[in-house]
Amino acid sequence: MHRICNTLIEIGCDVMLIGRQKPDSIPLGQQKFRQKRLKCFFNKGPFFYMEYNIRVLLYLILNAPYIIYSVDTDTLAACSIAKWIRNRKIIFDSHEYFTEVPELTGRKFVKKIWEALERVFIPHVNCGLTVSESLATILSEKYKVPFHTIYNVPMLNTYDRKPPGENKYLLYQGMLNKGRGLEQLIAAMPMIPSIKLIIAGEGDLSHTLRKMNEDSPAKSRIIFAGWQTPDQLQILAREAWLGVNLLDSKSLNYYYSLANKFFDYMHAGLPSINMDFPEYQRIIGEHNVGYLISDLHPAYIAALINDILKNPEEYYRKKECCAIAAQHYNWQNESLHLQTIFDQL
Repeated sequence: MHRICNTLIEIGCDVMLIGRQKPDSIPLGQQKFRQKRLKCFFNKGPFFYMEYNIRVLLYLILNAPYIIYSVDTDTLAACSIAKWIRNRKIIFDSHEYFTEVPELTGRKFVKKIWEALERVFIPHVNCGLTVSESLATILSEKYKVPFHTIYNVPMLNTYDRKPPGENKYLLYQGMLNKGRGLEQLIAAMPMIPSIKLIIAGEGDLSHTLRKMNEDSPAKSRIIFAGWQTPDQLQILAREAWLGVNLLDSKSLNYYYSLANKFFDYMHAGLPSINMDFPEYQRIIGEHNVGYLISDLHPAYIAALINDILKNPEEYYRKKECCAIAAQHYNWQNESLHLQTIFDQL
């Protein structure tokens, strides 16, 4: 969102980024754009979503921005109603396949509510955006509204990409949530004796994974780094040997995803292991920036990583390809697409 807001500032927009004030929110940093946090009495569950949408709706009605930029389905109702009341324009940006996230698996009633909201409001948006070609196709066909792809990619920076040292480590960065292959990755570590694993992030599984690690024969080689700043993550990625991006295919949101970390690894010159899903198949097939795996069983993960260790020539070819691919997948290029869309509105 910071990249998007900064791009809109550069093309002459006056931008306000609206979010929520959590009990543990860290202070807002200084930005070129304005920022507003809305305080809610409820912090989770259906009452939170209702309260938050009411607060967003009231704010938008009172301030009446010319273009309302709604991010994901949980802000769509408020933004759409404000658009109708104030006769404004709306962009809907779907950062994920919202109705197919793992958190809705087995929750049929809740899922139907979110699906109903999308059916009511998405057909009336002025523009649809999403983060991958697969999702753009699915959402366009489902709601009969053209969705454009804006890749969630880093700025192209010029820095020295360090060769991995003798103390090699795997890097996972991101949320520690269900369906991200983290349990299987930890279970695979005893079968990969010559490498460490750094897990950077926190989430719903933070406690479970740490407890699991305590019982692992490889626990001395598994490091939980917690939350890291973007600058710290860049350093970790540049010095890592291999990036990890594992996902469970049971979630269609994951199956059609194109994770931010995939591009972060690419920009750090870091080959990565990714699932054999459509978006990774396409980009790795075109640019040779990583490896594909189709099974999350720990033995398969370990076998692939051990095989990569035995084939350094292929590995270093992929490192070179990462630097080349980053010239194509970067925010400087994507910001031009975003500018075109706003010019049309």
